[in-house]
Amino acid sequence: RDPGEQPLFGRAALVRFDRDVLATSGVRHLIVLIGINDIGHPGTGTIPVTETVTAQDLIAGYRQVIARAHAKGIPAYGATLTPFEGTVFPGYYSPKKEAVRQAVNNWIRGSDEFDAVIDFDRAVRDPANPTRMLPAYDSGDHLHPNDLGMQAMANAIPLELFRTSGAAVASMVQQRK
Repeated sequence: RDPGEQPLFGRAALVRFDRDVLATSGVRHLIVLIGINDIGHPGTGTIPVTETVTAQDLIAGYRQVIARAHAKGIPAYGATLTPFEGTVFPGYYSPKKEAVRQAVNNWIRGSDEFDAVIDFDRAVRDPANPTRMLPAYDSGDHLHPNDLGMQAMANAIPLELFRTSGAAVASMVQQRK
């Protein structure tokens, strides 16, 4: 559901997808990295706990994005959600919210519904504590990566995804329909 324009968050991704992606000329690829705020914000005081999302809610949204991108011949690459345990924002993290993030990431990695997977979770997580961001990549709020973390995320993107010819991309998307 879209609660309308929110002063802090703007419009929901599904509502602005056509404007932000499909109506933009020259879009040939789509990296989908959405959902962490949907998981974290409910119950923090910014969004009521009644707005809590499940993994299935997010997956349904991802499926809409994938279908809408594919309908325009645009391949959709799923990006896993990054760790956020320890965030400084009260109520943003909980074990239940982590379970939703893990379920979403498992679906992104294993469903084959995206045309490719970009594993940002693996790129920035602390191997000793995978529910947390690696300290070297943490901006300090334990939610957003710093410049090194952003570089690690950029390095996790397989550039061959963007070297694919237009015909090959169209064929790949057509096979997914």
